[in-house]
Amino acid sequence: MCYNPFSLENKIVFITGSSAGIGKSIAVSCSKMGANVIVTGRSMSGIQDTISELQTNKGNNFLLADLQSDSDLDQLVADLPVLDGIIFNAGIVKTVPVAFIKKQQLQEVFDVNFNSSVMLIQKILSQKKIKKGGSICFISSVASSYVNIGNSLYSASKGAVNSFTKALALELASKNIRVNAILPGFIETKILENSNIDDKSLKEHLKKYPMGRFGKPDDIANATIYLMSDASQWTTGSLITIDGGYSIK
Repeated sequence: MCYNPFSLENKIVFITGSSAGIGKSIAVSCSKMGANVIVTGRSMSGIQDTISELQTNKGNNFLLADLQSDSDLDQLVADLPVLDGIIFNAGIVKTVPVAFIKKQQLQEVFDVNFNSSVMLIQKILSQKKIKKGGSICFISSVASSYVNIGNSLYSASKGAVNSFTKALALELASKNIRVNAILPGFIETKILENSNIDDKSLKEHLKKYPMGRFGKPDDIANATIYLMSDASQWTTGSLITIDGGYSIK
C-alpha cells in the first residue's frame, strides 16, 4: 500500500454546517479519504443529500441539533464519540449598513458564526471528546480583513473567529491538539441562486481574482483534508488563506 500522509482512514471527523455548499463538500471529501464522518443539522431534510453522498462502507452518522440551543448543544456533545477532528463550518451572511443594524441582527450573526462554535468546543473539551493529537478547523473568511460596504457584521464575526483560533491553538498546544482556520475567498455555491447578486456584479467582482475564477467548495474541502490528516502535525495557530489571489491585489 502506498504511503499517504493525507489519509483519514479510521479517523472520526465531526462537521457543522454540513447540509450544503462548503460543509457538504467537506463531509463528502473527508469520507472519500477514509474518515468516519459525523454531520449535523437542524432537520433531517437538510442533511439527507449529504448523507446520501458519503461513502457507504464507512461508519458515518448524523446528529440533529440547533447549534443556537444550549440544550441541543448539551445533547449533541453527549451523543458524540471521542473525535479525531472537528470542522466548524456553520455560518450566515447578513448584509446591512452600520446605520441600520439592529441588536437582533448583531446577535444572530454572532450566535451562528462565533458564539455557537465557542460554546460547542468548550463543551467538547470539558467532556474530553477530542483525542490528543486531534485537529480543530474553523472556516472563517477573507472578509475578516478585506471588507465590503454593508458586510460589517459578517466581517466582524469572522475576525472574532480568527482571534479565537489563535488563542485556542495556544491553549491546546500542550495537549498536542492543533487549531487552525481556513479563510476562503468567494466560493460558488447554490446560495448564489437565491441571492440578489446579478451577473454584472459577479463579473466585476471576478476581476479581483488573479487566477481568473471564483473558488469551488472542493477547493476548501481539500484544505480541510490536510488539516485533519497527519500531514499537518506541525501546523497550528495558522490562518490559511485560499482565495485565488484575491488578497494580493
